[in-house]
Amino acid sequence: MTSALAVDAVLALLIFGLALWINAARTAYGAALGFMAYGLLLALVWVRLAAVDVALTEVALGAGLTGFLLLGAAARLAPDASFDAVGVSGKGSRFLIALLCAVVAVGLAAVVLVLPDPAPTLAPLVHANLARTGVGNPVTGVLMAHRAVDTLLETLVLIPALIGIWSLSSDPDWGGRPGSLPDLSSNGPLTLLAQVLPPFGILVAIHLVWVGAEDPGGKFQGAAVLAAMWVLVLVAGLGRAPRVTSQASRLLLVLGPLVFVGIGIAGVWLAGAFLAYPEEWAKPLILAIEAALTLSVALVLGLLLAGPPVADGGGVEPRP
Repeated sequence: MTSALAVDAVLALLIFGLALWINAARTAYGAALGFMAYGLLLALVWVRLAAVDVALTEVALGAGLTGFLLLGAAARLAPDASFDAVGVSGKGSRFLIALLCAVVAVGLAAVVLVLPDPAPTLAPLVHANLARTGVGNPVTGVLMAHRAVDTLLETLVLIPALIGIWSLSSDPDWGGRPGSLPDLSSNGPLTLLAQVLPPFGILVAIHLVWVGAEDPGGKFQGAAVLAAMWVLVLVAGLGRAPRVTSQASRLLLVLGPLVFVGIGIAGVWLAGAFLAYPEEWAKPLILAIEAALTLSVALVLGLLLAGPPVADGGGVEPRP
């Protein structure tokens, strides 16, 4: 057995074991932590498959954002309480969940095993037409050109998700500021970190978006870094989230999707199809969409973590 095969085998066993452990966890908090670890292991799998873009997205959104949302939900459900104590029945529900997971796993395995050899792929066609998009990263080319409608829908769906979070607030709380982030303000290391790290994080985010045209990176990865820096500032007490009624934040939320849709409609006249790009303007237009979406997605991700609004404004007053 080669060392690479040994690494793959260990990863597969760890992922399988962790999946079983998540289903067997007695508390919501433990299951959420297991889910985050599961996402990190999946990111390593994507790296082993040479899909670095997918690995970055998995770390940022799969293990990161989704994991923190699950931790927040677990905290509201009493993280040290068992599932039975919060209304989740025991062995029957667990058996049904395990059975459904097994069915899905067997179905996916069957689909993979019945594929012809070699499996059908559009990769050669994408590679042959990649130069027309002006970008060198095939993932960016596919997301922004060959399946741009899917990418547009993936960004649009974040807005209803945020509206769903906001709708959890009661009528008296509407109009306030998100209030789910913990108050960790102090004059200690966290404050220093929140003062020093964001400038570097912003540079990293800009780098990820810019290099995404040629190398692994892109809007979602850059937006996740920006959101993390903003949340760090908020929990350190150096800033406050905007009110849900803020016109400026609402405009920024829809800026990216509006730019995407606008350029898509312009493609009908400029290139003969919706979301088609004139060859000489393809790369600038793609970069414009990516830049606008980065700002919108970063704000959405930060507000998702900040939670629904509360009447008292949420959070702490920013300190000078």
